[in-house]
Amino acid sequence: MIALMAATGWPAQANDSAAELSIGGLQFVRTKDVAMASEELRIGLDRVSVRYQFVNQTSKPVALTVAFPLPDIDLSEAENIAFPSSNPVNFVEFETKIDGIAVPLTIDQRAMVGSKDVTALLRQYKLPLLPLGDRDIRIADLPAATRSKLIDGGLLMPAGMNDNGRQQYMPGWITKTSAVREQVFPAARTVTVEHQYRPSVGSSPDTVLRSGLRRSAALGPEVERYRRDYCITDAFLAELDRRAGSDQANTARLQERRISYVLRTGANWAGPIRSFTLTIDPGSDDHLASFCPGRLKPSSANNSRQFTASDFMPDADLKILIIGKF
Repeated sequence: MIALMAATGWPAQANDSAAELSIGGLQFVRTKDVAMASEELRIGLDRVSVRYQFVNQTSKPVALTVAFPLPDIDLSEAENIAFPSSNPVNFVEFETKIDGIAVPLTIDQRAMVGSKDVTALLRQYKLPLLPLGDRDIRIADLPAATRSKLIDGGLLMPAGMNDNGRQQYMPGWITKTSAVREQVFPAARTVTVEHQYRPSVGSSPDTVLRSGLRRSAALGPEVERYRRDYCITDAFLAELDRRAGSDQANTARLQERRISYVLRTGANWAGPIRSFTLTIDPGSDDHLASFCPGRLKPSSANNSRQFTASDFMPDADLKILIIGKF
C-alpha cells in the first residue's frame, strides 16, 4: 500500500489510517444481445480477480466497448488514499485476458480543475497528472513563475505554513483515468474474459468495534455506521470481544483492513447473471471478516468464505471489513 503523501512532498497529516478506493470489475456498454452466463469473483487483500463467461445470443458478431473504470483521484483530499502501486497510470496493476490471451486496454488520463481540462498545462511544465512513486512533485523546487501560474489556475492550493512561516501548497486537481477497448463477441459462442488487479485496501491500526471503544457514547454514530455498512452481527462482536478483551488500550494489537467493490456494473446484460460466485479471502483463517451478502447465500454450511446466487441482478456494492493481526 502506498499513501499518496509519501510521494509528493506536501504536508502530511498525523494519521495512521489509509482510505480505500471503491473499484469494481470490467464495465460494458448496456446490451440485450450479450448475456453473462457466469461470473466468478474473488476478493482478497492481495488481489481481486474476476472470471466472466459471456454468450452472444444473436446470429451475428457483436462489438462492444469494454471499460475498466478507475476511480477519480481528488488530489486535494488524497493525503491518505491507499494506492496499491506506485505506477502513476495503471495504479492498480490491472491485467485482462480474452479466452486466455492477454489483451491491452487503451488508457487515457486527464487532469481537471472543476470543468476545465488542465492536462495540457501540466504537460507543458512536465508535471505528472498523478504524482506517485518517482513521478512526484516537489512544489517548493518549482520555478517561481511556474508555481504562480499553477496557483492562479487553481492547480495548487494553500496547505498551511512550514516551520519558517512560508506558505506551502498542494495539488488541487482531479485525475481521471479510463481504460477501454473494443471487443467483438462472435455469434452464438461463449467468450471467457478474465480480469485481475491489486485492490486499494483501507487500513486502521485499531478498530472502533472493540468493546473498549464501542462503549463510548462519542463513537456511537461511527459504530452504527459500521454495523450498517458491514452488517456486523452480535456473533461477530462476541468473537471480537473474546480476542480483544475489554481494555481501553488495544493490547491484542488488532487492526482493520477494508475493501470496497463496485458490483452494480454487472447489471448491464440481457437478463440476470445466470451463475454468480463470490469468494472472500481475508488473508488468514484467524482474520474476522464481515460484509452485507444481500441475496448471496453461503455455498455450503461449512463455508463462510464463498457465496453463490442464480439469476443474480446486482443491486448494491460490496464493502468488506477484515479484522485481525497483520
